[in-house]
Amino acid sequence: MNSLITTPSVRPPNTLTLAITGFCNLTCAHCLVEAGGDRPAPDVPLPYIISLLDESATLGVAGIRISGGEPLCHPGCLDVMRHARQKGFRTIALQTNAMLLNDSHVTALREIDGVELSIEVSLDGSRAETHDALRGTGAFEGTIKGIGRLINAGLAERISIHFTETALNLEELPSLLALADNFGIRSVTSGTVLRSGRAAAANSVFPPSLVQYQRLRDHYETDERFRELYQKIGNVAVLEWQDATEQRAECCTFVENPYISALGTLYPCLLCHRDASSVGDVYTKGLAAALAEGVPLWTSLLQLSCDRGELAVCRDCPGKLICAGGCMGRAWGAFGDLLAPDDRCEVRRTVYSSR
Repeated sequence: MNSLITTPSVRPPNTLTLAITGFCNLTCAHCLVEAGGDRPAPDVPLPYIISLLDESATLGVAGIRISGGEPLCHPGCLDVMRHARQKGFRTIALQTNAMLLNDSHVTALREIDGVELSIEVSLDGSRAETHDALRGTGAFEGTIKGIGRLINAGLAERISIHFTETALNLEELPSLLALADNFGIRSVTSGTVLRSGRAAAANSVFPPSLVQYQRLRDHYETDERFRELYQKIGNVAVLEWQDATEQRAECCTFVENPYISALGTLYPCLLCHRDASSVGDVYTKGLAAALAEGVPLWTSLLQLSCDRGELAVCRDCPGKLICAGGCMGRAWGAFGDLLAPDDRCEVRRTVYSSR
């Protein structure tokens, strides 16, 4: 084991992501939780959600992220947001495709003041052809209209665009940044598609190639306007890696950001949907009891995370002490193996080697 990596104890949740429904108005080709479709997970009953929010506040959870499916499909979504505000969480985020936003939603979001509110809108291209290829016909038009509603209500500064990098759309990142900047949106964050969930079976959804990532990096180096926009509102992992120098001092702290599915299953993070590392029936047991049950499972995961820095593929990598094996959740999602390399390993190695 790398002596520079220390194993922390399991920490209490800081930000809890809560899927309040499996229903969705879309059936995106790359959906990790396979929302929508023929047999979606049902809406979580509102009293269960309220009780969990109450307990989360009591336990000192700082932030709540409301997710789905599409959370606006839940008839009590606004009540959830209002109750989260009343309980005093420091951060509240809504993950949405923005297509279902109406005047009532926008008014309610404007009234959530005194906290750090983030409206995380999924947008996977700067053109309808690209976005709709992943999310369905008409999705781009609907999302842009939803963004317009938020902007007209003075909420542009609360919007953050979340972009999923695929082989189909990576080249549109520069134009997406320009689009977001024109709207006055505060940030664009991207992440590589994970070949898990619905994407595992899709024949049209693949991560960008190494060549595509190299072109993006070249574009960043040669296009001053793109570079300025990126430094203003962008956050793209492959561009961040090229300047990363800080050595990783401890293993993953994923348990600080757990995820509860619409079926009431507690996972240690958004990406590590491993049944053997999960706790079921959270709404029946209560959050405190579920966390206590999960501690032994997650303690062993933390040790495995530290050990990832000693993977054979890492030994001669110039980024070994920075990356330390990469994301264990991504390794599990892509390969079903906690000790497999991060699925972005080749890209990371190339970036570290070329600096």
